[in-house]
Amino acid sequence: MSVKVYVDGQAGTTGLKIIDRLNGRSDIELLKIADADRHNNDARREMMAQADFTFLCLPDAASIEAVELAKGTNTRILDASTAHRTNPDWAYGFPELGADFREKIIRSDRVAVPGCYASGFVSLLRPLVFAGVIPADFPVFAYATSGYSGAGKNAIAVYEGEDKPEEFNSPRQYALSQSHKHLPEMQLFSCLSEKPMFNPIVCDYYSGMVVSVPLQTRMLEKRPTLAQVNETYAAHYEGAKLVTVNPVMLPEEQGKFFLASNTLSGQNKLEIFTFGNDEQMLLCARLDNLGKGASGAAVQNLNIMMGIDETTGLV
Repeated sequence: MSVKVYVDGQAGTTGLKIIDRLNGRSDIELLKIADADRHNNDARREMMAQADFTFLCLPDAASIEAVELAKGTNTRILDASTAHRTNPDWAYGFPELGADFREKIIRSDRVAVPGCYASGFVSLLRPLVFAGVIPADFPVFAYATSGYSGAGKNAIAVYEGEDKPEEFNSPRQYALSQSHKHLPEMQLFSCLSEKPMFNPIVCDYYSGMVVSVPLQTRMLEKRPTLAQVNETYAAHYEGAKLVTVNPVMLPEEQGKFFLASNTLSGQNKLEIFTFGNDEQMLLCARLDNLGKGASGAAVQNLNIMMGIDETTGLV
């Protein structure tokens, strides 16, 4: 027996990727709205009324309006915008963070799909804060490199256009005001009492990202070793199907290794790396901003809500 799924925002990057991941599944009936009706609220609400599950792949304000539009229907909503990620009435769709997160996803009718940068950041910080390796008030700094597909349709058109400005050939730092839209969820779900500093960098390749957190252990009371940090990650993510914790490399291996940001492009998993030494560590999470950082995570949550293997259609 199949369930009916509607993607509100089917023409956007995330919406298209979700549809691509669901196409061909015998347990899913995709409801497609006519292009002419994509902004017709009556037609959209009718789709929601028919759907068992509705994905919202919309700007924040439009997502909030869509939730209001869905009231009175029985559709279960998965929102890929930032609008509801810190709302305690919504489940936060990162099941690997703990059994309580997974249980809330299972029983909730409202699930907020995590942001791409936030997924990498939270995957690194929460296990360490939760285990007491890092105090909640630690001054955390993170930086990240990402493909341009996460920058939206207009930016994608510039990157792929014939008249691309010269500066678009270079990595470009942005959100320099320290007000990136992912910061609230990064702080909340990492259990940090203070807002972290975050330096995102968009680069001239399509998709994939690495989120990096430098750590000088002389600033930590417990002074953990690199092996202990890696073991903390391994224990936290034991049994996870879409999160992999890589073993610590030998110093000579690290010296020859390059960590590319686009290696997981098109995939739906997240990899954690622990580099450096006992005094200076570099903690890294690699994922596809359109996979585990967006559409892949959305479909993973749908699978969990359906009560089936969470990796269905993803591996």
